[in-house]
Amino acid sequence: MSEKAGFFKRHKKPLIVIVVVAVLAAIVVGNMNSRREKAVKVTIEKVSKRDLTSIVSASGEIKPKKNINISAQVPGRIVRIGVVEGQEVKAGDFLLKLDSTQYEANADRDRNFIRAANADLIQTEARLQLDKSSYDRQQQLFADNLISKEQLETAKAAYDVSVAQANASRFQIKQAEASLTSTLDSLAKTTYISPIDGIITSLQVEEGETAIIGTMNNPGTVMLTIADLSVMEVEVEVDETDVIGVALGQGANVRVDALPETVFKGKVTEIGSSAIQQSTSGLSSSTQESKDFKVVVTLDDPDRKLKPGLSASADIIVAQRSQTLAVPISALVLRDKPNAPADAPGAAREEEGVYAVEAGRVKFAPVAKGITGGMNIEIVSGLREGQEIVSGPYASLRGLKDGVLVRPEARKDAKTP
Repeated sequence: MSEKAGFFKRHKKPLIVIVVVAVLAAIVVGNMNSRREKAVKVTIEKVSKRDLTSIVSASGEIKPKKNINISAQVPGRIVRIGVVEGQEVKAGDFLLKLDSTQYEANADRDRNFIRAANADLIQTEARLQLDKSSYDRQQQLFADNLISKEQLETAKAAYDVSVAQANASRFQIKQAEASLTSTLDSLAKTTYISPIDGIITSLQVEEGETAIIGTMNNPGTVMLTIADLSVMEVEVEVDETDVIGVALGQGANVRVDALPETVFKGKVTEIGSSAIQQSTSGLSSSTQESKDFKVVVTLDDPDRKLKPGLSASADIIVAQRSQTLAVPISALVLRDKPNAPADAPGAAREEEGVYAVEAGRVKFAPVAKGITGGMNIEIVSGLREGQEIVSGPYASLRGLKDGVLVRPEARKDAKTP
C-alpha cells in the first residue's frame, strides 16, 4: 500500500465531515442571499433651481411686409418696360406701358361726341326759347278770347317737346362725359408706376407680350412684383396645441436655412384667428387632421441678404422663469390614485408626480407643474430644493412602488477612472 493511500485511509472520516459541513454552509448562505431584498438600479438626481425658457417652434418662410403684385387692369400689348428684376424703385417711378392707341382713339371719340351734343343743346335751347315765347303769347291771346283752346294746347305741346329735347341733350352730354371719364381711366391704366418704395422681386413679362385682365375663372396677367424689403416677416404655421400660448409682442429667435450661422431677433405681430385651410382632395371628410394657425414674426433688424421665399424656422419664447425649482421631464410619473373611486373619470383617477428617495427607498410625491423648458419642467409645489428623486431609467420608473429599495446607477456619460 502506498503512502498516499494510507493517508486517505487514516483521514477518511474527517474529510467526509468537512465536505458535509461545506455543503451545508453553502446551502445556508444561498438561502440567506435568496431572502435578501434586491435593490432596483435607478438614476438619482437632486431637485435644483434652474433658468427655464419655454419655446414654441414652427417653420415657414421669409416674406416682406409689403409685397405688391402689379396685374393688368386693362388688356393690351406691352410696348415698353422700364425696369429689370432686382432694381430698386421709388414711389412714382415708371414701370411699364401698354399700347394705348385704342384708348386714345376712344377718348377722342368721346370728346367729339360731347362737342356735338353741346352743339345740339344750343339748338334745342334756342328752339325751347322760341316755343316758350310762343306759348306765353298764346296764353295771353287765349285769356283775351282771341284764339281757341285748341291753338293754346298746340303751343303747349310744342313747348313741352322742346323742354324734353333740351333735357335729352343734357343727358347725352352727361353720358358722353361719363364715357370719357371711363376711357381716360382705362388710358391711364396703360401706364404703370410704382406705388411704393421697394425692389422689383419678380418680372414675369417681356415687351411684345399681351397682358390680359382676370375673369371669374382665369386669373389676370401678373406682370411684376414689388416688395419693400426694409420690413421683413416670417410667416410660420403653429400647431393648435401650441398656439394657445402664443401672444402678440412675444420675442422670437429666427433661423434662416440659407444663413445658418445667423440668429435674427423678432416679435410676434400677428396671430391667425382661424385655422389654415388645408387641401382635402382625395381624403375623406371625416378624417381628423391636426390644425395649424398662421403666426407672423416681424424681424427687428433684417439683413439685406434676406430674400422673399427663403425657408426659416422660429422659436417663439412663450414663457421664462429665472432660478425656479425644476426636475427632468423623464422623472415625471403618471399613476392611478390609491383611493380613487372606480367610477371616477380617467383624469380624476390619476395623479402625476415623482418618486422621491428617502433612506434608500422611494416614495411617490404628487407635484404641481409649471412651464416646460428644454428637457426640464418647473415644479410649482410638492418638492423642495436638494431633495433626491428618481429620474430614470424608464423601465425602472414604470415598475417602482412606494417603499421599494433602490440604489444609484452610474451615469453612462460618467468618466470611468
